[in-house]
Amino acid sequence: MRTRHYLIAALAALLTGSCTEEVDTSVRYVFKHDSVLSYLQKHEAYSQYASLLEHVPISKLSRSTLAQLLAARGHYTVFAPTNEAIDEYLQTVWQENPDLMTGPTWEDFLSEHKRDSIRQVIVYNSIIDSGDHDEAYQTWDFPITDRAEFPRPNLLDHKLSVHNNIDGYPDSLYINGDCPISLLQRDILCLNGIIHQMEKVIAPKDITAATYIQEMLDQEQDGYLVMCKALQACGLMDTLSKVRDEAYEERYQRGLVPDLPSMNRYFYETGTAFAPRHRKYGFTIFAETDDFWRSQGLDPRESSATLLPKLQQWILDNRQYSQEYDTFTTGEDYQSPQNLLYQWTTYHVLGMRIPTDRLVFHVSEYGYTDDGSGNLSIPVCEYYPTLGKRRLIKIYESPESQGIYLNRCPRMDRGRHGTGHETGCDPDKVGCRIGNDSPMAIVNDMVNCCIYPIDAPLACTDQVRNNLGRERIRFDGMSLFPEAMNNDIRLNRAPGPETQYILFPNTVTSYNYYEGLQMNEQTNMVYYNAFRYSWPNMNTDEIKAGGRFEIMVALPPVPRRGTYELRYEVTMTTLRGVLQIYFGTDPGNLPVAGIPIDLSRTKDAPIYGWEPDTDDDAYNAEIDKNMRNKGVMKGAQSVGIMGSTTETQRQSSIWDNLRHIVFRGPMEPDKTYYMKLKSVLNDERREFFLDYLELCPKEVYDNPETPEDIW
Repeated sequence: MRTRHYLIAALAALLTGSCTEEVDTSVRYVFKHDSVLSYLQKHEAYSQYASLLEHVPISKLSRSTLAQLLAARGHYTVFAPTNEAIDEYLQTVWQENPDLMTGPTWEDFLSEHKRDSIRQVIVYNSIIDSGDHDEAYQTWDFPITDRAEFPRPNLLDHKLSVHNNIDGYPDSLYINGDCPISLLQRDILCLNGIIHQMEKVIAPKDITAATYIQEMLDQEQDGYLVMCKALQACGLMDTLSKVRDEAYEERYQRGLVPDLPSMNRYFYETGTAFAPRHRKYGFTIFAETDDFWRSQGLDPRESSATLLPKLQQWILDNRQYSQEYDTFTTGEDYQSPQNLLYQWTTYHVLGMRIPTDRLVFHVSEYGYTDDGSGNLSIPVCEYYPTLGKRRLIKIYESPESQGIYLNRCPRMDRGRHGTGHETGCDPDKVGCRIGNDSPMAIVNDMVNCCIYPIDAPLACTDQVRNNLGRERIRFDGMSLFPEAMNNDIRLNRAPGPETQYILFPNTVTSYNYYEGLQMNEQTNMVYYNAFRYSWPNMNTDEIKAGGRFEIMVALPPVPRRGTYELRYEVTMTTLRGVLQIYFGTDPGNLPVAGIPIDLSRTKDAPIYGWEPDTDDDAYNAEIDKNMRNKGVMKGAQSVGIMGSTTETQRQSSIWDNLRHIVFRGPMEPDKTYYMKLKSVLNDERREFFLDYLELCPKEVYDNPETPEDIW
């Protein structure tokens, strides 16, 4: 019954279209070559599809049709299904939805409304509009990572993915996993776009995670039955049904979440910072497979009433929890946050939907070149808090790991003359391999969720906490905000002004868009999506704010109790401001953390004691020690500058990078810590800057046997 649910979801999406303009057919191409529409109309293989284009409007509010759109100027990627593909799709719709039609033809629909809905499903899913600032996608422009998504969405505002890692079939390409592109009829160049012939209609279910999970349970579909039963029993289905914040949608449509059209009032850039169009919700679930549970003596098809007590007992017997930090009950009140099964289950869920190519980001790490080869350099990782009780989870990839892992903590070659690479990994620190390349990975059928299989049980045990608590935790500023991932804001690779500068809606005057962020009325905060530039930042992007800013963010949890340093990395320029930092657990009464920091002061200012590295390691170490005594550190060796395989934040002769030590003291894993950054100047154009933060345990920064590395 998934198609029926999908049609409801698709119709809801279609009703929210905001395109009101008519297509200006006076600017159609008049050259001898074909537009997308004229090519389709000339070839019998697409006769049904071309007819559909004549019947489907651009949006609910427009009288123009998709046929008119594809005859006008533009850059359209069209995944055009053949007549046979459409016939097969109608056959499937008829079999799964007999209440829609009496037979598998267009004449058999029970109402015109139902026929229109199917027409729209076929057409809207098949077209990507690249706008004025990007080209249509030819196959050599497709994402390289298997199952990665196109930078731009289709007309339903959903991302299509590309499956290209197919053993024995090097030229095969599939859209959304199972829709093959013709081997011969692809990359058909038209005046206003590219056509790829499809041998199957692209029609993802696009239902919510809750609906998908319920259907797996109803059908007893093997794969993730145990996890699905746990999610249901823990009362997470309502959460997993969330797709979009309709209150934000309504305010945005009414113009109550304005853009910032005159950036140069507060910043030194011109242009517009655009407010996000939507506020979507998303989730990622990492799940042990049913085959794993069978190996542990559990029967996934057993009723929840008998299976879940056994699962909870397995968690208890195998100590899949922290003996030091976790307190829990073991009754059958699985929806209680104090319940062991609830705590174990929620550690498998992140509050953001992460596609396969965004589990980690390869952008500007030392030695990496974005040359399209997919070759990796040094390891990269992300740290995120999980759902439920806030606990830290690490996502990691290196060339040596041969895959992406959760909570992997390997040995590293991070000496002053090291390579920065992984040298090995102890068995108790390997973690769980994410099956993002597995056929079991579910990345397209749910509109708000991805599910990835893992090859080992996942839990926040004492061992995991201790492993994570023995390493420096560095996190990009945008990783603090799940909304940035869910709404395709962070490192969006589609060119154009609408993705370059993204406004943070003001939490006082506009909308509390980012749950972990608060600001005062005078703050104008913008995300600089700078992946196209060689900026010396982690992932090249950065966050800025202008005005008399006051910003407060919630930080990720520390993995275990201990003494930590909080560090704030800055690329200094004369454009920056002076800020005072506050830090603590009471957001309404945060104590001051150190003296104000002048972000415009260059690294070689006498107050810092910075000197460039020399050939004398002992002298370099002494400089590092003296700088720490002054409350600063050089930039990280592992953060490279895109376009260079040698220059880094630490070694740069051009850029001024420093890490400011803003707090040193005890921290608890079960407390939420807040960092407030406040301007102490009256100048509205002196900028706030945020690239990345670090939480570093005392065991790392004050280790007498192994000093903290420069990476």
